[in-house]
Amino acid sequence: MERASTILIVANYSEPNWSGLTNLLAERQGYRVLAADTESEALQLAHDVHIDLAISEESNKGVDGCSFLAGLRVSHPDVMRVLVLAKGSEPGRKAVEEASVYQYLRKPLDIEQAVLVVKRGLETRELARRHRLISREFKMSDESVGFTAPHHFGFQTQSQRFEKLVYVSERMSTLCDLAKTAARTELPILIQGETGTGKELLARAIHYNSQRKSSPLLVQNCGGMNDELLQSELFGHKRGAFTGAVSDRLGLFRAGDGGTVFLDEISDVSRSFQVSLLRFLQEGEVKPLGADKTVQANVRIIAASNRPLTQLVAKGEFRRDLYYRLKGFEFEVPPLRDRVEDIAALAEFFAAKHSEATARKILGLSASLIEKLTHYEFPGNIRELENEIRRLVVLTSDGEYLTTRHLSPNVLAATQRRPAALQNGFAPSSGTLKDQVESLERHLVQSTLQKHRWNQSKAADALGLSRVGLANKIRRYGLAEEGAT
Repeated sequence: MERASTILIVANYSEPNWSGLTNLLAERQGYRVLAADTESEALQLAHDVHIDLAISEESNKGVDGCSFLAGLRVSHPDVMRVLVLAKGSEPGRKAVEEASVYQYLRKPLDIEQAVLVVKRGLETRELARRHRLISREFKMSDESVGFTAPHHFGFQTQSQRFEKLVYVSERMSTLCDLAKTAARTELPILIQGETGTGKELLARAIHYNSQRKSSPLLVQNCGGMNDELLQSELFGHKRGAFTGAVSDRLGLFRAGDGGTVFLDEISDVSRSFQVSLLRFLQEGEVKPLGADKTVQANVRIIAASNRPLTQLVAKGEFRRDLYYRLKGFEFEVPPLRDRVEDIAALAEFFAAKHSEATARKILGLSASLIEKLTHYEFPGNIRELENEIRRLVVLTSDGEYLTTRHLSPNVLAATQRRPAALQNGFAPSSGTLKDQVESLERHLVQSTLQKHRWNQSKAADALGLSRVGLANKIRRYGLAEEGAT
């Protein structure tokens, strides 16, 4: 299904024409429309969501439209920019030179004209995107017609996006498709995965594709916080509830009423606090510290952990009932080493992002660089890859390709990966080709079952088999779970 274009409107919504324009863009054109009335809120939306076109008033109490669009031109150069001028005013030099807006509109706002400008702006953006792809296919920059890169140079042009998540792998595609489905529900969500894999990006993407997207998304990192402080942050407190409580505090659950609260590092909360969290998930009740009464709060919980909660449940460190409450939908974001095919797409995305942000012209990524990156394990995952590409962009001269010349020593020293079976010390049995293939298949089926603790549904999904097909292979090779009789 094709993604609907996203329009960001930064304006004073007390004026009726703005709500009329929002409804028309959403209902007639099918666009996703996000609204903000302050610059900080607008910048947060641009950071969290993939924006296609932004409309901003020249000035209102919460934002300077020219400055906002000028900043957007640097941080998000692919976003089309439309400025709405006050009645009778003319575009100033700042709007022309710094903001470089696509089009101007004037108040009083003509809604039909505004819809047409948005439509034409999105068409222009798509034409520009296709032009960039064609230019890259022919290995030439806009300013160096006739320059041809080496024949072995290649670009990644088939990447997909779920807001700020970029991927090409089938595994991430399946995960993001399920996340889009989960976003349309009200169920709580649990996201697990190593540090740096993009768990918060996934949480933000889910929120902004849900029915709660117009309400706040609030984030709380639960790591390293004592119960009293965490209770205060989430549930709030009354003045005098504890030493230092000099005024009432609303708490994130009440402040985010109608929206989403993202709880990162949920595995770090104490057993006693888990009881409070479980009660909130069951009843929606909030009792601030020092208060006598409970109040209701309607928020959706998205929790994340970089430690497997099933293991903590088995050890008695995490409540089983809370785990099942949190996992209305459960996502395991794979580490970058397990989705090597995403590395090229992510590297190109980060190169474009940081070259545009620093006003540097980078022609692309050399094939040898991509090859080296795919050999490295990236223990820091996507965060480490982005830092590596950012460093290369800074060290590479304008008009050049990113190459292996400035790579970090640990990445440069990476050797070609061996097949997973060989990494695990496995060697196929001797005999005919058929015998060796069956030996390898048996090993892969067994190791996958062990990896997923003999959860046959997950193992079958990982192997690309049906449950019946997996059951047949288990029976064929006489496999059994350790300890089973």
